[in-house]
Amino acid sequence: MSYTIEGATGTWEVVIGLEVHAQVTSNAKLFSGAATEFGAEPNSQVSFVDAGFPGMLPVINGECVAQAVRTGLGLNAQVNLWSRFDRKNYFYADLPQGYQISQFEFPIIGTGKIEITLSDGSVKEIGITRLHLEQDAGKSLHDQHPTKSYIDLNRSGVALMEIVSEPDLRSPEEAGAYLTKLRQILRYLGTCDGNMEQGSLRADVNVSVRKAGEGFRTRCEVKNVNSIRYVMQAVEAEAQRQVEVWEAGEEVVQETRLFDTTRGVTRSMRSKEDAHDYRYFPDPDLPPLVLEQSWVDGLKAALPELPDARRARYVGDFGLTPYDAHVLTLEKETAAFYETVAAGRDPKIAANWLTGDFFAGLNRTGHGIGDSPVTAAHLGELLDLIKDGTLSGKLAKEVLEAMFETSKAPSVLVEERGLKQVTDTGAIEAMIDEVMAKNADKVAEYRSGKDKLFGFFVGQTMKAMQGKGNPALVNDLLKRKLA
Repeated sequence: MSYTIEGATGTWEVVIGLEVHAQVTSNAKLFSGAATEFGAEPNSQVSFVDAGFPGMLPVINGECVAQAVRTGLGLNAQVNLWSRFDRKNYFYADLPQGYQISQFEFPIIGTGKIEITLSDGSVKEIGITRLHLEQDAGKSLHDQHPTKSYIDLNRSGVALMEIVSEPDLRSPEEAGAYLTKLRQILRYLGTCDGNMEQGSLRADVNVSVRKAGEGFRTRCEVKNVNSIRYVMQAVEAEAQRQVEVWEAGEEVVQETRLFDTTRGVTRSMRSKEDAHDYRYFPDPDLPPLVLEQSWVDGLKAALPELPDARRARYVGDFGLTPYDAHVLTLEKETAAFYETVAAGRDPKIAANWLTGDFFAGLNRTGHGIGDSPVTAAHLGELLDLIKDGTLSGKLAKEVLEAMFETSKAPSVLVEERGLKQVTDTGAIEAMIDEVMAKNADKVAEYRSGKDKLFGFFVGQTMKAMQGKGNPALVNDLLKRKLA
């Protein structure tokens, strides 16, 4: 889908690239044994290495390396068996070492790709330039004291994967779809939890504009955007600003900007540094990182099924619609829940109940799939009760509501509330006879050709049976009796 901005001098195209910082899921930091738990007391998870004490040497965390390789494999990217850590030198109060250990020239992961699906159903391939490992800086808190800034070093040294895309994105929608898909892959792999509100996934958004057929113009980087919606808004705001600058006869200056979420505009933060400003050089305390191909192959063999493959399986093997397959695979937990419900049952019926009444129940009660009052096993049991005739579809909906309220198994609720469907033909016939006797005039009208009254008789019979009559039997017996 093309996205352009109409300016006074004509049509402008937007060019976007994303640098995503994903916190590695691990129990310890990249170069120290300090913990990484979110929400801990300030400065309670800091080792001498993280605090930059003299003589403290970094030691690489093997699990962080494995997580980076798993991510690279999940992005169909080149795994570099030889990579190197460099020092990126700059001063900031929350960077006690005076440098960040990062990978510059030789990253652990090279080029890869991600496929995104847009709202019109079209699919687009977005290139990945690289993925490199680096340590996070600490955090400066400016709102705790009227004249002082406080420093929290809990994040200092936490392992990050910086995933850099090619400038292949051309609209806010594409940027949003890319970030959504990347987050989904990371969560499926278990390499990053993707919690943007906790800062474990954030994006630097590179934006430039150009006229059709032109090369790239100067880009600006909008720093540390922490929601997919804000990424899309930041693209729109920054692209619009740049068009106005160029059309006023001025030049866009390469710089780092911040997105003001309240006003919906970007603000200048600092001039954009180039690589030489950071004086990169190989970290003398860390030897090059050398991986064995057999180890990489072992990680690849143990990868979980990823969203695209799972979605294709749901459409091909289960016969689901592409839309239902998409909804059910958005989150790994939802897909696992669905597969438990569908095991040994009709997968389409399972999908209909999950995406319909079950999701509605979650919304109504304010729960997510992880803390659902209704377990996958209980929902599967409910489908079994419909299949064996114990419950009608209408009664099953009532039972599901009660399951959300009580967390009880459907069989228990059916017993407690006397909700079992009546399949005794004698009992149904007796009720039909009563309804027909009370509505003799309508019986005469039906028999004289008013076929539409059949629905009336079905409704009256089901009402008399408190909704417990087997609908198929009620229909069948009514047809015979009314004839």
